[in-house]
Amino acid sequence: MQPTIIIDAGHGGFDNGASYNGRLEKDDNLKLALAVGEQLERDGFPVVYTRETDVYQRPIDKARIANESGGDYFVSFHRNSSPNPNTYSGVETLVYNDSGIPAQLARSVNDKMAGAGFNNLGVSVRPDLIVLRRTKMPAILIEAGFINTEADNRTFDENFNELATGIAKGIENVVGTKSNEKAFGVQVGLYKRYENAQYALNQLVANGYEAQIREWNNFYAVVVGNESTLDGARDLERRLQNAGYDTLIVNL
Repeated sequence: MQPTIIIDAGHGGFDNGASYNGRLEKDDNLKLALAVGEQLERDGFPVVYTRETDVYQRPIDKARIANESGGDYFVSFHRNSSPNPNTYSGVETLVYNDSGIPAQLARSVNDKMAGAGFNNLGVSVRPDLIVLRRTKMPAILIEAGFINTEADNRTFDENFNELATGIAKGIENVVGTKSNEKAFGVQVGLYKRYENAQYALNQLVANGYEAQIREWNNFYAVVVGNESTLDGARDLERRLQNAGYDTLIVNL
């Protein structure tokens, strides 16, 4: 069973995003998002789009669509810009935390975009972005070159098919196949406010744990780990208890 990929074209409607000589970021974002989504669908991956036409959505609406879709991964498409034209060149991918699956996705996608002719500017951490902060699945935001750099626009246009296919393959190389086997995690907190859960998550990540936030009955659970066996979950639970956490083993 293939995991579901949520594809988000940034901006839209009255929100043009960045622009350069009549070229609008919202249009490039949508064109690339649809092309990547089509490639993923051809390869057998279910795809959910936050938008398929030129409409405006608030970032929080994009996160809500993603969270309510039941999707497994979130990929947002944007283009970069700089104060002065033709100053910077290259692609980068933004993440909430540079760890775990988002970090792997970001680097895999960057490598593929570099293969389409772009400079690879690496991975940047942006915890302030709502579509990275409020989505409940691994999420990345792609900056597909600088819209006010003519060299990047040429690469975007002339190597478009290679770019779109490469991004899709970069995603596929990381997400693989969704397993039907059980997985276990260790819950270390249950919060009414999302912000409190996010604070607890940040502390866990800073201490080297893989953790996630899962919504449950209008509460937000902070869960550590993704163990394939109950014994593995119990070992993780003991380590967390020794670190001072109250714990509960849960099914993922």
